Amino acid sequence: MNWLSFLQADFDLSPLQISRLEALDGLYREWNAQINVISRKDIDALYEHHVLHSLAIARYLLTVPGLWERFSTSTVLDLGTGGGFPGIPLAILFPQARFVLCDSVGKKTIVAQAVATALELENVRVVNARAETLPPEFDFVVSRAVAALPDFYPWVKGKFSQAILYLKGGDVNEEISQVMARHRLPRGSVHTWPVSAWLQDPWYEGKLVIHLER
Repeated sequence: MNWLSFLQADFDLSPLQISRLEALDGLYREWNAQINVISRKDIDALYEHHVLHSLAIARYLLTVPGLWERFSTSTVLDLGTGGGFPGIPLAILFPQARFVLCDSVGKKTIVAQAVATALELENVRVVNARAETLPPEFDFVVSRAVAALPDFYPWVKGKFSQAILYLKGGDVNEEISQVMARHRLPRGSVHTWPVSAWLQDPWYEGKLVIHLER
């Protein structure tokens, strides 16, 4: 897969966005040699398994009328960002949105901060903190398979005004049912979108964007 041509077809990338995305490979290889935030056997698939997976959230936004526009100027919390996924690829794509990348593991935030600084992403702030210490000041929450939904939702409940966009794989029906029941989410407020509708690769089979409306 030519990942750049693939993204360009959907997102009409600027030269600055292209240069930042291209720089990710060298930055993550350099930092991963010091602090392991990506599986060493997976670093060669950085774009296919990490960058494109992160940007599946952006591709999903295009399927919901008005959601791209709302997200593009919002304040976004990436909880459990690790080395910066999905937050850094999304911050490259949405320069007018403001991102807070949060992880409770300090060495991971060192990598996320170093990459954001090297890319001169002025719309990114990295914090080493636990979810419960964060203020309730976000429009959206994004995350990538940090925990099962029934565990994840209480961490961010009351901290966002619009929606959670969560990357998760496997059979999530039971998790969604539990979240809806425990937190009395109205019928129709949770949506799922298969990433394989966009990325035609066996690795993405069963992987979803889960959209939980406020």
